[in-house]
Amino acid sequence: MKKYMSILSDLEQRMMEGQYRSGEKLPSVREAAKSYGCSVSTVLRAYSELERRHAIYSISQSGYYVVDRQPARGARNEGQTIDFASASPDLNLFPYLDFQHCLNKAIDTYKYNLFTYGDLNGLEKLRHTIVSHLAGDQVFASPDQIMITSGVQAALEILAKMPFPNGNETILVEQPGYDLYLRFLETEGLPVRGIARSTAGINLQELEEIFKSGGIKFLYTMPRYHNPLGTSYSTVERKAIASLSAKYDVYVVEDDYMADLGEERGFEPIYSYDSTSRVIYLKSFSKIIFPGLRLGAAVMPRQLLETFRKHKRYADTSLLSQAALEVYIHNGMYERHKHKIISQYAARIRLLNEALKRHNTDGLIQAADIRSGVYIPFMLSQTVNMERLMKRLEARNIRVEPGKGFYLSGYPERDKFLRISVSRALPERIEEGVKAIIEEVKRSGGRSSSG
Repeated sequence: MKKYMSILSDLEQRMMEGQYRSGEKLPSVREAAKSYGCSVSTVLRAYSELERRHAIYSISQSGYYVVDRQPARGARNEGQTIDFASASPDLNLFPYLDFQHCLNKAIDTYKYNLFTYGDLNGLEKLRHTIVSHLAGDQVFASPDQIMITSGVQAALEILAKMPFPNGNETILVEQPGYDLYLRFLETEGLPVRGIARSTAGINLQELEEIFKSGGIKFLYTMPRYHNPLGTSYSTVERKAIASLSAKYDVYVVEDDYMADLGEERGFEPIYSYDSTSRVIYLKSFSKIIFPGLRLGAAVMPRQLLETFRKHKRYADTSLLSQAALEVYIHNGMYERHKHKIISQYAARIRLLNEALKRHNTDGLIQAADIRSGVYIPFMLSQTVNMERLMKRLEARNIRVEPGKGFYLSGYPERDKFLRISVSRALPERIEEGVKAIIEEVKRSGGRSSSG
């Protein structure tokens, strides 16, 4: 990252955290240059960019000041709902001005090309840009392997319905797993089978037995920041899944939709261990920018490309959105915004863990050591009356998501839990919410881990 962008990101973070408040004067250009160990011109460039984004303003002969902002529309006032249920991005973190700039630049760059039906595979320049973008996550592919879809969900639906070279039909899904995809598979009447996954991981011996028994078309998995468990597979597990896939001719659909929300370095997806072209890698751009953008990328093995194209049938995404995303990634804005939201969500996860440590003294809730992503499941005793708990939390204006909906119909619910999401939780209200949840768990029949 260029130095001025690093300064820009740091200043935005400080303003977000309230270190520089509305109307407050920023350090002088010379003071900032000394503090950041850079030239005056570098600081000026960062300040100019902040001014262009309407985050600060300058007064001649005085300096730079933080813009006086009204509370954002998405923010909730004291006394209203504490939202631990929503998985959609925080409205207040959306890069509106950045993306508006990218839309304008896309219109200027592509002009009349934006009013055609477009390429079935997606905008060619975007696919080339995504190749470089994915390489940073150890996903190496060529532009012709990339299919741009209307979000990851669209790719998942196509993959579920299209035939695979192994001739198998049953889709294997983790339990618990992504609720919307489970409901889609059941509604469409597609053959589906579950395999247990816990915060400790997956039973690789059981996975091999299922692969060996035959009939599995593909395993659908979220190896990183799993929804709803929040945990990630270990390197051993990711390598083993790739190896078993090759051994038993079972494909793997790797949904890495939260790839950009982690602080850890060196996480290599299952795709990077795939030596026999049986892993389909899916990447979403909605969790970083806007859900309404509805853009995802599927990295396809070459033997599946033509079948996928036939089932996709038409270009299903806006060329203008694709062009704007290409500008957004290419000029470094995506990377800068990614670091901004990583720090925001990581801070919320820390607040939640600290609150849990302070108030969960009776051990009513078991929680994995999760420090990245947006999900932490609160594991509860089987004695908890979930219906009563949900009603009590609703009465206190606290929204949570019970674990039952993340299982296939008829699949035994092995763990009783609440999926806690920090995505839309206001940092200043996290502790209040955690304390209230613990109180209501106790009133609803919760027992300590030692009891």
